[in-house]
Amino acid sequence: MTAGRRFPVSVYGRGVEPDARFTLANERTFLAWIRTALAFLAAGVALELLGPDLNAALRLAASLTLIAAGVLVPLAAWVGWARAERALREGRPLPASPAGVALGAAVVAAGTLLILAILFP
Repeated sequence: MTAGRRFPVSVYGRGVEPDARFTLANERTFLAWIRTALAFLAAGVALELLGPDLNAALRLAASLTLIAAGVLVPLAAWVGWARAERALREGRPLPASPAGVALGAAVVAAGTLLILAILFP
């Protein structure tokens, strides 16, 4: 398959084909972010369905925070994968990803809301 037929062309149409191990490692990282997103979605739904003894408003806010993170993480994963793949193809250093910090902030926010929901039923 030529580079012109591979999707996305904005990634595969640049530079030279890198060592397959690096491309596969980049893909595994992308898939790990997808698994993380699924875990956030499941946690948000489970919290809302299985946490009825908690403060309803705070529980809902924590659930929505987790679900929003689960929806946004795949987008960040796709952008991160594309940026890393382009860097590999162009022989540039791998770019830093702000996704980890954003995800950490979502966990802190949801955890804080849950602490408040437990303390103030």
